[in-house]
Amino acid sequence: MEFEQSHALWLHNHLAARSGERKGRLERGHLHAEKLFLKQVWWPLQGNLDQLHPEYEVPDWRGRSYFTDFAWLPGYVKLIIEIKGYASHVRDMDRQKYSQELNRETFLYAMGYHVLSFAYDDVEQRPGLCLTLLRMALTRLQPAKKPAHRAVLAEKELIRLAVHLNGEIRPKDVEHHFTVDHKTAVHMLRKLCDKGWLYPCTRGTGQRLVRYGLVHGVLDYLD
Repeated sequence: MEFEQSHALWLHNHLAARSGERKGRLERGHLHAEKLFLKQVWWPLQGNLDQLHPEYEVPDWRGRSYFTDFAWLPGYVKLIIEIKGYASHVRDMDRQKYSQELNRETFLYAMGYHVLSFAYDDVEQRPGLCLTLLRMALTRLQPAKKPAHRAVLAEKELIRLAVHLNGEIRPKDVEHHFTVDHKTAVHMLRKLCDKGWLYPCTRGTGQRLVRYGLVHGVLDYLD
């Protein structure tokens, strides 16, 4: 089933299951920005709208109801996704609203939710970036779709470590993170170089090898 058909059926089912303010909020809240996120980011990555709830009601730290743009609830994780436009979330926000938004997100985290926020401008103009970031986040939350070998998991963790270190990683970083000796750390880094995911960075007139850099596009491997 194509996106438009799936989206129409998905929205119809959620509307049919609601009444009162919850239904009204869905009718008023699920608009262009939310649909665009589903079409350009979520659907290309997941291929379905399963376990995704639009305008999902959660309590805030004061016990008041708050409706998030989406909640993904597959059973083993609780993920909140917000699409934030500049006007409503930045330009028109005063200090009190700003504090309330931060308090709300912190409270949701304390209640066991993971919260992801995407700028509407990125969803509209740079959906590929949003897709990559969402893929990275879901990879951390989802179980593997097939059994993973220990070596593959180590490679992915090494790449995440390199991302955390701003794209460049040293043998010493690998030694500390994995609790391995220098020889093993160098072997792990060179193996990823052989696969084309890292490249050696040299420094000084003697071309001394001191660190390794991430190759552009390697984050797709984290899927």
